[in-house]
Amino acid sequence: MQLILFDFDGVLADTFSDMIQFAQETCDELGVNHTVKSADLSNLEVMSFATFGKACEVPMTLIDEFVRRCTGKFAKKEVPPPIFDGLPNVIRELSEENTLAVVTGNTTENVNSFLVHHGLQDCFCMVYGVDLPGSKVDKIRIAQEQFKIANRSVFFVGDSLSDIQAAQKANVIGVGVSWGHQNLEMLARGKPDVIIHAPAELLEVLNPR
Repeated sequence: MQLILFDFDGVLADTFSDMIQFAQETCDELGVNHTVKSADLSNLEVMSFATFGKACEVPMTLIDEFVRRCTGKFAKKEVPPPIFDGLPNVIRELSEENTLAVVTGNTTENVNSFLVHHGLQDCFCMVYGVDLPGSKVDKIRIAQEQFKIANRSVFFVGDSLSDIQAAQKANVIGVGVSWGHQNLEMLARGKPDVIIHAPAELLEVLNPR
């Protein structure tokens, strides 16, 4: 049995355009004179709503409010964000023989709504959201302890340099995906154990026959 941990934004959920839109709306609401660009998100070394806010020139005193408003806008969406093509069947197949969970900088509520909308709620045993204490490294370790699975049977699937660094600090296997929010060059800087370019490749890496 393996433990496979997924980041959410940019790995499961295609939220790039939403994040750009919501960041711009929030900057306007907070009186921050900044035009949000794709590079503000894709060039982040640490992928989180807080660092995204800093890249958007939000003052430090308003960063927590920026995070609250951006995640709140996701919660208010009538329809959760789309899932990347090909992932639903891959997730279902992986869940048959592995324990799956989500470790994310988004909220647990938003992730659960997404999973229910896409019919995947029964595939994941736990969601460790930003509303729970601790860093991604802490949450990887908590999941590992909770499910009693040894380090080299734990995978963290992420789309950013900081995701790969979190996997390395937690001493688990880091799997980078190129379809996410971060540019490939920066993702590769983290030297993940493997980089994959299509959801079907997850089965080759995580469910080898």
